[in-house]
Parts: sequence; C-alpha cells; structure tokens
Amino acid sequence: MYYLFPLLAVLFWAGNTVVNKLTVGTIFPAEVGFYRWLFACVLLTPFLLRPTLKAWPVLKCHGGKIFVLSLLGMAVYQSLAYFAAPSTSATNMGIVLSLMPMMSLVMAVLMLGQRLTKGAVLGALCSFMGVLWVMSAGNVASLEQNGINIGDGMMLVATLAYALYSTLLKKWQIPLPAMQLLYAQVVLAVVILLPLFWLSPRAGLNTSNLPLVIYACVFASIAAPLTWMTGIKHLGPSRTAIFFNLVPIFTALIAAAILNETLAGYHLVGGGLTLFGVLLSERWKQPLRQQATVAQQP
Repeated sequence: MYYLFPLLAVLFWAGNTVVNKLTVGTIFPAEVGFYRWLFACVLLTPFLLRPTLKAWPVLKCHGGKIFVLSLLGMAVYQSLAYFAAPSTSATNMGIVLSLMPMMSLVMAVLMLGQRLTKGAVLGALCSFMGVLWVMSAGNVASLEQNGINIGDGMMLVATLAYALYSTLLKKWQIPLPAMQLLYAQVVLAVVILLPLFWLSPRAGLNTSNLPLVIYACVFASIAAPLTWMTGIKHLGPSRTAIFFNLVPIFTALIAAAILNETLAGYHLVGGGLTLFGVLLSERWKQPLRQQATVAQQP
C-alpha cells in the first residue's frame, strides 16, 4: 500500500504538466502561478499558521534560506512551466522534467560532496542526448541553426531551478517539520509573485480556468508533496525517487488522452534515452575513481 503514495504524487505532477498546457488561452501565466499559491495559502493557514508562528525563532534564523527555497521551488520552477506551455507540448515538458533526478545528482556531487559514479557520468550523457533528441525533433544538427525552442529552454531552466531547490533543501536541513516548512515557502511565494501578477495582464477567474487553478492548488501544490513525503517516510528516499521516472510516461499518456497529442518516434527514442540514463545513474554505483589503499608497514 505504501507504494501507492509516490505513485499518486507522480500522477498528480504529470497531470499538472498537462494542466499547464490547458491554461494556454484561458488564463495568463502570471495569474495561474499567483492564484495557485494564494489558494494553497488560504487552505493551509487554518491548520499551519499557529504552529508555524510558534517556530518563529527558527523562521527568523533561517529566513534567508527559506526565501531562496521559495524563490527556486515555488516561484521560478512553477511560473516558468506556465510561461513555457504556449511554446512546447506537454509531452516535451514531461521529458525535459525527467532530467531533474540527473541534475540533482550532479549538484549533489558538486555541493554535497557525494562521490561521482560511473553510472552518473554515463547516465548524464545518455539523458542529455535524449533531451537534445526530443528538443530537436530527432535532428540534433538543426539545433545549431534554429537553436532550442523557447518553451523547451524555459523548461530546462525550470528543471534546473527545482534540482537546485532539492539540493539546497538537503544541504541546509532547516529544523522545521515538513509541512511547516512547506507552508512558510507557500506564504513567501505569494509575496514573491505578487509584483509579477500585479504588473502582468489579467484575464480574471472564470468557469473555464478556475478548475485548472484548483487542480494546481489542491493536487499539485498540497496533495503531491504530502503523498511524496509519506512515501519517503515509509519507503525511504532511494526507492521513492525511482517513481519520479514515471513522470514523462504518465504525462505522455494523459496528454494523448486529453490534449490529443501524438507520440512521435523522436519522443520514444529521446524519452527512452533519458529514462535509461536516469536508471543507469541510480543503479550503477561503482565509484569513478577507486580510493587508493596504502599498505601499512609492519
């Protein structure tokens, strides 16, 4: 039963990638990004405001770090996905998003001192080539002339921002319960995104876009983190992380059913290479360089 929790989280996130695409033409990107966190803040406040305020000394001490986490994980990552949606497909977004575990692994090596493995090196190469194959629609040489599609480029930056968020979250180890830390970041996200919301064009909430905002708020912002954290609690981070590899598969299936997107050959090749690279990095743990052993003199 515990495997159901990370499976649900991945399903919610994949569904939200399709929701990103559905928002195009119904609500402006800055609006949906702001309303998503505003609604989440309203829903969480009755349950988390008091215990979070009781932890004020911790919030004050780590306020700068929490602000950076909110900026990267809530504002940059989520908002860029909405801005990317008009220029790329939901299937492409899901495949680019699958680079996140690989990016997190590279950052863990650079920032946390994690040992570099052979699987990480070869996996990074496979995943990178897979994403390039998707972005170029199976013609990598065309990137030299046409460059990267702006939507795919935004998703790359968004994925990089969330990988950095995940690495800093582990590095800083802020002494707050998970839900209180999430709530503090949600509150700050509302503040961070308010100027962009105020200065951007607005369509307003209506019957067409309100269900999309509610999905992003309830399922992607609250339910997905809760089920993911529950999975980590009962299964451990390693077994839970493997489920993230299902994001591009679920995204492609949902996009095909709801958006009528079709899977081209380059999606299958590029997506397969990307997933193979991630699995290779997770399973092949042999260090790149063996530590030299020094013989003890009698």
